[in-house]
Amino acid sequence: MTESFDILARDVAACRLCAPRFAATVTAHAPRPVFWCAASARVLIAGQAPGARVHESGQPFTDASGDRLRGWLGLDADGFYDRARIAILPMAFCFPGYDAHGADLPPPALCAQTWRARVLSALPNLRLTLLVGGHAQRWHLGRAATARGVTATVAGWRALAPAVFPLPHPSWRNTGWLRRNPWFEAEHLPALRAALTRVLEDA
Repeated sequence: MTESFDILARDVAACRLCAPRFAATVTAHAPRPVFWCAASARVLIAGQAPGARVHESGQPFTDASGDRLRGWLGLDADGFYDRARIAILPMAFCFPGYDAHGADLPPPALCAQTWRARVLSALPNLRLTLLVGGHAQRWHLGRAATARGVTATVAGWRALAPAVFPLPHPSWRNTGWLRRNPWFEAEHLPALRAALTRVLEDA
């Protein structure tokens, strides 16, 4: 890593902008930014926000959603967590907490407003971007391009490939979505895996 990237990583790790917001949630937790990348990364996985398990582990996608995502990509844990090649950067670096009904709160917009442009400018080698879920898709593609929702955005993947692939969130809650949209596994994922292999294996 270069010195400037080390400074960026240090600054993200020290961020406490959302401390009052998190303290007011049901979980009343402190910020713990999960920042998983290196300046050499070729692939960006742009997700939503860490969940409670990731908040505890400090490593992204250490949950059932991560298992499904790794299956979609055809990567084992070593390949997935190779931060020299793959940057895993959610729209908010910290677990947002739960609401009064136990549902995940959305990623605070303040995080992306504060950090995202700075972080992306420090990743000059990115060649493939995976947009996981609606929050990442809206930020990277714009609201006009995603106005019809996640399903329509993912279904339009051919217009964005091979540099960008939108994905639904790999949560177990989307198992029904996968059954209703068999084209995702039959057409989208093979093209994504091929693009990913090209980028990772290109010397």
